[in-house]
Amino acid sequence: MSLVSHLECARCARQFEPGKVYNLCPCGSPLWVRYYLRRVAGRRLRQRLASRPPHLWRYRELLPVAQESSIVSLGEGLTPLLHARRLGESLGLANLYLKDESLNPTGSFKARGLAVAVSMARELGIKKLAIPSAGNAGGALAAYAARAGLEAVVFMPEDTPLANRLECALLGAEVVLVPGSIKDCARALRERSEDGWFDCSTLREPYRLEGKKTMAYEIHEQLQWRVPDVMIYPTGGGTGLIGMWKAFDEMQEMGWIEQRRPRMFAVQATGCAPIVRAFERRAEHAEEWPEPKTVASGLRVPAAIGDFLMLRVLRESRGGALAVDDSAMLEGVRELAETEGLVISPEGGATLAALKRLLADGFVSGQETIVLFLTASGYKYVEVLETLVSSAKK
Repeated sequence: MSLVSHLECARCARQFEPGKVYNLCPCGSPLWVRYYLRRVAGRRLRQRLASRPPHLWRYRELLPVAQESSIVSLGEGLTPLLHARRLGESLGLANLYLKDESLNPTGSFKARGLAVAVSMARELGIKKLAIPSAGNAGGALAAYAARAGLEAVVFMPEDTPLANRLECALLGAEVVLVPGSIKDCARALRERSEDGWFDCSTLREPYRLEGKKTMAYEIHEQLQWRVPDVMIYPTGGGTGLIGMWKAFDEMQEMGWIEQRRPRMFAVQATGCAPIVRAFERRAEHAEEWPEPKTVASGLRVPAAIGDFLMLRVLRESRGGALAVDDSAMLEGVRELAETEGLVISPEGGATLAALKRLLADGFVSGQETIVLFLTASGYKYVEVLETLVSSAKK
């Protein structure tokens, strides 16, 4: 039985009845799912978790799906939180942790959001799903749509890594290659809206956020019910950043935590850093970034509908936003591989590059508990790995 009380606009707070199909609020802003959290019996739920299966649906009371039969799952969630002892020692950090999202189905954190979004689509009777994607979100939608027996179409930039394109096609999705960035893909999707495709774009439907928020629940559980001091997160559309902040609010309402929150840091690429620029200017919205360029395809998001929400999280948490260049990202990929045995995507490498900057500038200290998010497997970036290995031989 669902404990959803209503849906609510993240900007104007207008409320909507649950159990119906929605994209955005009429004001053009994202919708959030709200729950009857006082009915959850939060402390008892926390005790029950130890006996539940090791996937994100262990937090069933805090997710929007009403019917068990609607759930579409490939075993996503409860990914490792690894204590990075060797890397931490080299940086003077005793409590450095890596949230390794590469072990999700389809190899990235996108599996979390799309598992919940596709489950809700199934429950609401939606048959045709569409998404603009620079790679991993498209693969996740294709996989869960195949699992659910739904149609899927993925609009991808022409320069999307080959592995991502092949993955979507193999999973039975229609793949449409579009010149330009993910924003151009979103435009191409909307041009086909008359064909009856439901838009699963970042924050343009309410439920991907609910899947992504489970990262915060897991980290709290894996740290023995402690809240980390710092979270460093590679940020494109920002669903995970926003979702985790929402999760901490829910935890407080259930009595799991007090008011203290992690300081949240968003990492972008110097070739596409709209949130960093807006944060530095103390703006409420981020202007579109012209000609976005970076090897990290997941960070090549020139404009995000949730920009005001990301900026709010960064400021409320007393965190920040910083951009790192591609060479620093790739050095981070190499260092994580050599010290911790993980082959991760450039987006994950960006978090290590950002951490070094934050350490050098005195924003984080040696005894703090710090979590880096490694959002995807490096095995999908064969071209990047080839470049790294070739450069090491020279």
